[in-house]
Amino acid sequence: MRIYDISQEVFGCKVFPGDPSPQRNVLMSISEGEVCNLTEFTMCAHNGTHVDAPYHFYDDGKKIDEVDLDKFIGYAYVTEHEGNISADDAVRMLEKAKDCNAEASKRLLVKGNATVTTEAAKVFADAGIKLFGNESQTVGPEDAPKEVHLIMLGAQIVLLEGIRLSKVPEGDYLLSAAPLNLGGADGSPCRAVLTSLE
Repeated sequence: MRIYDISQEVFGCKVFPGDPSPQRNVLMSISEGEVCNLTEFTMCAHNGTHVDAPYHFYDDGKKIDEVDLDKFIGYAYVTEHEGNISADDAVRMLEKAKDCNAEASKRLLVKGNATVTTEAAKVFADAGIKLFGNESQTVGPEDAPKEVHLIMLGAQIVLLEGIRLSKVPEGDYLLSAAPLNLGGADGSPCRAVLTSLE
């Protein structure tokens, strides 16, 4: 069994343009003669490796604490792609995943510098997948991510953004990407981990 940490380190992580970066504040330090080391931090819910809940783009959508944990934990398939993902690309990805492991095809993780197009988003939505993950800080085009988010979150697909898959071969894995239980929030940072099935 091999475990892959596919999360970014929080304080040095990538952030979506315009979002505040995580900040660390040392409240107590043993080296300063205090009883323990104690850290305070602030961050945007969408910094680094994180998940989006439907509430991110739908005012009446499920908040992160209302999304079933089944979406974030289970079999997943890692595939590789560079550039825009077309509808045909999306179909091929899903077919390849199903051929490998039908259960893993419900959680698709894309390795590489890939951008989901509206056409691909519709394919994923129609397929009824539970989760879609990518290495970018947003699934759609960075300059216009709204439409892709509306399609996929509207289909109750959890979006796992900002993962790191460079060391992960294509194939099926067990994914754990549970969010923090942030009541009422539109998203949450997570520690995303893949475990090999061999």
